[in-house]
Amino acid sequence: MLAIASQTCFVIANTLMAHYARWIDFLGGDLRQIGNIMGAGAAIGLILRPWMAQWINRIGALKMWGVGYFVFSLASLANLGIHDISLAVYAVRAGIVLGAAIVFASSLTYVAQTAPEQYRTEAIGILGVGGFVGMLVGPLMGDLFLDGTSRNRTDFEFLFGVAAAANALPAVFLVFMRPPEHDIGPGSFRLREFFATVWRYWPGAILLVDLAFGLCMTAPFIFVASFVDEMPLEIPGVSVIGLFFGCYAGLAIFVRLVFRKLPDRLGPRQVLIMGMLVMSAGMFAYSLVSVRHSWLIVLPALLTGAGHSLMFHTMISLTIERFPTAVRGTASALALMMLDIGTFAGAPILGAIGASFGYAALFSATGLGCLLVASIYVCSHGRRDTAGKALLHLPK
Repeated sequence: MLAIASQTCFVIANTLMAHYARWIDFLGGDLRQIGNIMGAGAAIGLILRPWMAQWINRIGALKMWGVGYFVFSLASLANLGIHDISLAVYAVRAGIVLGAAIVFASSLTYVAQTAPEQYRTEAIGILGVGGFVGMLVGPLMGDLFLDGTSRNRTDFEFLFGVAAAANALPAVFLVFMRPPEHDIGPGSFRLREFFATVWRYWPGAILLVDLAFGLCMTAPFIFVASFVDEMPLEIPGVSVIGLFFGCYAGLAIFVRLVFRKLPDRLGPRQVLIMGMLVMSAGMFAYSLVSVRHSWLIVLPALLTGAGHSLMFHTMISLTIERFPTAVRGTASALALMMLDIGTFAGAPILGAIGASFGYAALFSATGLGCLLVASIYVCSHGRRDTAGKALLHLPK
């Protein structure tokens, strides 16, 4: 329960950053620069993930979890010293991404090391419920801070201050959580050790799914705030961003709790494929949203929230299943590293598509990318199953 509570508090802080595109806009940036800054932040996180994996393996998931809180808070507060679009924005955004990366990799590693093997997927899923609860609160809270189209610097300073302060309580929770029995793994901090471990336990085509998920996450956490502002989408008496994330996270929690046993019954791969199809449908549903029909924002919110709920815990579990307990820091970091690649490569490209052809094209391109990866993943496992059956029928 402490892990879930800790995750909830942190995700409140992290999803406040769903409004970071508005900060870039306030500083004078455009849609293309939003994509570039977000992509560059993910790139720094990507470059450092191999070392992060070694730190988790050697220092321990709980200690690194706390380090992640510290890095995220420090980077959030650093925004208070920025006054225009410069290299400082790129560096601070990278710090926020890095802090969040350490937190999520450490928490996933902790759960994978402490949960019984047969309940690993379910345990990761339940941890994610805490994240979805935080997602219900964070964006809505940020929308209250940045209410209206006329925003001043004090509004953003309050946003970043609250994001930093929100990490204090989850940091305290870590003190009372029991460490895993196999928290410290073999090896060193050298980069070569990371790649040797990955090569030894290579998880296969699931890494493409991790990448596609990162591409899909650019929609709610990078482009939706700008989409809402530029349309502009307005519903009298309702926060559109709050409505979006309320629907997104609300249905995600429902799906995760009600269908938490589904991976055991159908298999995690089948649930993952279902999630990818639902996620793709959600991306195409953005095309239905217009100024006259602002309320239709609930449709992509519900579909992508359900897709997120079905995809994340199954893809993480499938990524780490081949790795021994002691090096699951490497497995968690690898999964999130591929997620970062999806964001790093996707955000600038999607930003350019949106700037040239509009938001409908931006979201549709994301949906097509997810469908393509789903097809590759299905075909790769179909070939593996066929090869396995052939081996079973070889003459003895």
